[in-house]
Amino acid sequence: MSHQTGIKANDTLKKFFSKATSDKSIRAIKVSIVDEELSLSGHEKHHKSWKDDFEKVVKQFILPEVPCYVLYRFDVKSDTKNYDWLLISWCPDVAPIRQKMLYASTKATLKQEFGSAKIKEELHGTSLNDVTLDGLEQSRLSQKAPAPLTIREEEIAELRKAEVGHSTSVSVDSRSQAVSGIKFPMSVAAVTALSIFVDSSEINYVQFYIDMTKESIELATSDNISVSLLNDQVPKNDARYHLYMYQHKRNGTQTNSVFFIYSMPGYSCPIKVRMLYSSCKSPFIEELENLYKLKIHKKLEIDNDDVINEKYLLDELYPEKESDKPKFSKPKAPGRGVRRIIKSNE
Repeated sequence: MSHQTGIKANDTLKKFFSKATSDKSIRAIKVSIVDEELSLSGHEKHHKSWKDDFEKVVKQFILPEVPCYVLYRFDVKSDTKNYDWLLISWCPDVAPIRQKMLYASTKATLKQEFGSAKIKEELHGTSLNDVTLDGLEQSRLSQKAPAPLTIREEEIAELRKAEVGHSTSVSVDSRSQAVSGIKFPMSVAAVTALSIFVDSSEINYVQFYIDMTKESIELATSDNISVSLLNDQVPKNDARYHLYMYQHKRNGTQTNSVFFIYSMPGYSCPIKVRMLYSSCKSPFIEELENLYKLKIHKKLEIDNDDVINEKYLLDELYPEKESDKPKFSKPKAPGRGVRRIIKSNE
């Protein structure tokens, strides 16, 4: 199985995890993503009961604007003879969207590296009140038995709830069969470029491709281009997904319209490639709209015969209405004219 973002635990963290599971003196472990690795950021020994230690220990690990994970040990052992642990995912509302996505997407990897069986509870926090004892108790009360989910459905739920601030459970897998297609994860580079596209005006164009070996959506290129250069970005021999922010004026008002473009160069691509891009398209769009809150104004599918220029985009955005089309008078039927009255001699 491949990891959601390619981020893995470094050797130092792996060694500490091995030690922590057998060392009952360790109460809590702080883990952060540093240089695209899961890294050990701190740990604390136990002093009293888990409840007595909770507020002080967690508080020293949590920074108001910086996401992190905290693994917190309870005082009871499970059937596996290991202590039970609580996984706290701290993702404050003020954190940049790229960090939110990376931490949400990497949580499954963290659980796998530490040992999913040891984690008996999870707590997701977006405000400081969420990661207190009261917050934990409220989370326990609010949790209801969820309907059975597939591994990937749990992972998607975790990503979405990172945005709205709920708790969830997630396992690891690289893809899933969605209702309307196949969902592949995005690479770190793709997530980064997408976050910049959504959050700023640094770039107005992002191109993605599917890596069939990794079973992931990768970044092909990103840039800030004029609409006159858009058509040149479309490969003539390879399928791609494109996002383009088209800036234009409409009735004197500056308008930004986001296009999702699926380009497929016809039958020059193998049928497996055509089927894969077609199957991944809808789940990918759904993730862009629901997870990244990206408003897509127009979705297009093009091939080599299409030329993407400003007129093409405007025609798609503002198609000519029937009422705007010129009207022509219906010609009279042949042989008909003004009715004549013929007098009878009777």
